[in-house]
Amino acid sequence: MARILRRKARTARIGVFGVGFHRYWGQFDGLLGELRAKLATFVGRVSARGVEVIDFGIVDDAESAYALLPKLKAADLDLVFCDMLTYATSATFGVLVRGLDVPLVMVALQPLKAMDYPKASTYIQLCNDDFCSVPEFAGVAARIGRPIPPVILGTLHGDPEAEAELAEWCDIAMVLHDLRRARIGHFGHPIEHMLDMQTDQTALTAAFGCHVVQTEADELLRHERSVSDAEIESKKAAILDLFDTPDPVSDPLTTRLTDEDLHVAARVAVALDKFVDEKKLDGLAYYYEGEEGSPLRRLVTNLIVGNSLLTAAGFPMCGESDLKTCIAMLIMDRLDIGGSFAEFHPIDFEQGFVLVGHDGPHHINIAEGKPVLRSLRKYHGKPGSGASVEFKLREGPITMLSIGVTSHGKFKFVIAEGESVHGPIPATGNTNTRGYFEPDVRTFLKRWVAEGPTHHFALGLGRRAATLTRIAELLGIQHAIVTPCE
Repeated sequence: MARILRRKARTARIGVFGVGFHRYWGQFDGLLGELRAKLATFVGRVSARGVEVIDFGIVDDAESAYALLPKLKAADLDLVFCDMLTYATSATFGVLVRGLDVPLVMVALQPLKAMDYPKASTYIQLCNDDFCSVPEFAGVAARIGRPIPPVILGTLHGDPEAEAELAEWCDIAMVLHDLRRARIGHFGHPIEHMLDMQTDQTALTAAFGCHVVQTEADELLRHERSVSDAEIESKKAAILDLFDTPDPVSDPLTTRLTDEDLHVAARVAVALDKFVDEKKLDGLAYYYEGEEGSPLRRLVTNLIVGNSLLTAAGFPMCGESDLKTCIAMLIMDRLDIGGSFAEFHPIDFEQGFVLVGHDGPHHINIAEGKPVLRSLRKYHGKPGSGASVEFKLREGPITMLSIGVTSHGKFKFVIAEGESVHGPIPATGNTNTRGYFEPDVRTFLKRWVAEGPTHHFALGLGRRAATLTRIAELLGIQHAIVTPCE
């Protein structure tokens, strides 16, 4: 199937510095040069992950560490790697771990998988002493009252486990980069009776750094009036290239996609693109009904197709005005695992799964096969009618993230892993996936509810509960993993 390209490339700003011991340089000729080459190798590996890297060189005593701190703070970094090149005293680290307000990760990747012991020398040992200072640095962080930095431990070459950890931390840096800079648009209000979705927008800024941009539905209507016939035809062609439009199956609410519904969906999608660009947004949460029979109602009830196109392009669109889930979708997208808008649907007690999905929007890049568009005569529980998106996620591991709120007004990540399993889904014009969860569907759902989630969640591919847990810890957010993770 065709894949929608990102509106903006994933990125982050990562600082790297190496540590060593100044007394070694006069004792071992060539050691400093060898360690610089080792640092350059690691910097290259980080750069290959699609992030911007700033190499701050080697610090080897307290004086150079104190000089480095203001440079790190001025660089507007999302994450810092401390490359443990050889033994270093903790004076090269204490002031940095105390003064930095971004995540710090220690990297101990020795060049050799094992020393050639009959030919070993002190020089060779020092070239491979990457782990030696890690306990000392960890102990100093604890004494200073700072979190003990995590460690990437392994070899510099041919170590898939270490490479996977490096990739994970670069993904995390990308999440943090966009969370603290994101402009999340909002218009309308949560559906009146959905009390779990009410969100303190100041709390969002406090927890994640993002800014909520208040907009008006009428501004979207203004853009719709400027849409040209050529823009509509171009968008219609793009939609038909991405979606199938099959005949209805069993649901009397559905029909084959009508020309009128396609035209409206395309016109609204173009208007939505213009609106997003004008407001310089990175995501949008909305719910608005408008006056019955009005142009505004026709517009705001036909956003589903445009929503899904934007969501797949890395721009989370969240219906029902759920700002918290918009953040969850953004996190998943920046991990490059999708992030569809979802909730729980009927349970299959015979085969032991639960349908997970929603009536839009969806991350169609993670669909199993080609997604479907159907015309709906009515949207259940909401006003309006029109085109709606239907697909299931790719089969295989899946991860869910719901952001709830505790009784103290603090956010809480509720996380689970499961499987998207093979089998048909209802042909209702809504997205659904057969979700299988350990130890069984009944026990899982009871455990999920017990953690107090918001009823919506972001749904993505892969097993990323551990990564989401690290993000929660870095942000100081309470979290719970409902299912066992590997």
